[in-house]
Amino acid sequence: MRLCFLVEEHYRHDGMPNEVIGQLTAWGHRVDVVRPGGSLLRMSEVVDAGAHDAWVLKTVSGGPGLTLLEAAAAAGMTTVNDARSIRGVRDKALAAAIGRGRGLPLPPTYAVASPALLREIPDADYPLVVKPADGSSGRAVRLVPSPRQLEQTLPLLAGEGMLIAQPYVPNTGTDIKVYGVGGELFATERCSPLHPDPSVRERRVPLSAEVAAIAARVGSVYGLDLYGVDVLLGPDGPVVVDVNDFPSFRQVPDAAARVARAVLGLATAGGSTAPYPRPHAALPVSIPAQATVRTAEGA
Repeated sequence: MRLCFLVEEHYRHDGMPNEVIGQLTAWGHRVDVVRPGGSLLRMSEVVDAGAHDAWVLKTVSGGPGLTLLEAAAAAGMTTVNDARSIRGVRDKALAAAIGRGRGLPLPPTYAVASPALLREIPDADYPLVVKPADGSSGRAVRLVPSPRQLEQTLPLLAGEGMLIAQPYVPNTGTDIKVYGVGGELFATERCSPLHPDPSVRERRVPLSAEVAAIAARVGSVYGLDLYGVDVLLGPDGPVVVDVNDFPSFRQVPDAAARVARAVLGLATAGGSTAPYPRPHAALPVSIPAQATVRTAEGA
């Protein structure tokens, strides 16, 4: 099988996806690596229809790689994840609208094109978490405790583009990160970017049935096959605060092999189903039959 990986310079030396590429190569597959941020791209010729069985994206949010992946999809190529699904989670304002509309437990979300517009958010919604709509890896995530402190934060938000703001969800200072790969779910606990604590080490943790059901629903709602979900355990239950495509899969056992097998399976099947399925009624939170939950003990 011949695959094309789109890898930004930011991930040039990262284990993910390089270990996946190495695993696929070791299994005898051909993997071509394109670095969209460091190459002159002839868009009229970049997609050679039929040259690859599937295209895989591992790029920074807002980088040129997604455009290339969408070009491949437009030419009828199989993409991992579905290119429309990736667009739906990389724009966090769009992701919030999709998720809330499909019944996922996301916080109420405001979107603004200019930081000054954040002043219009009601005082009752503070404290706020403000972040770029195209952010990733915790970049520029800020906790704003009050309207007065918003004024001090506004200059720091200049140049970040579209922003989203959500009411802060009280929590213990740790996030639950759930990884979805090949129909399996794996959970880790890690320090929240809003509560940096060097003593908190990322580690695998048991995955509760409630969080597993939500994580499985996230993959279904957004049409993702390889993904990560950040969940906070708030006073009213689990809340989804971020979704990302093709994450690091840290702490997932045999991650490279699992992801490689998932890529091959999707390439063979011709990709995933269409994203954003329209529900016929209110969607219950339940674990799809095909999802397998892996706990810290049951790898």
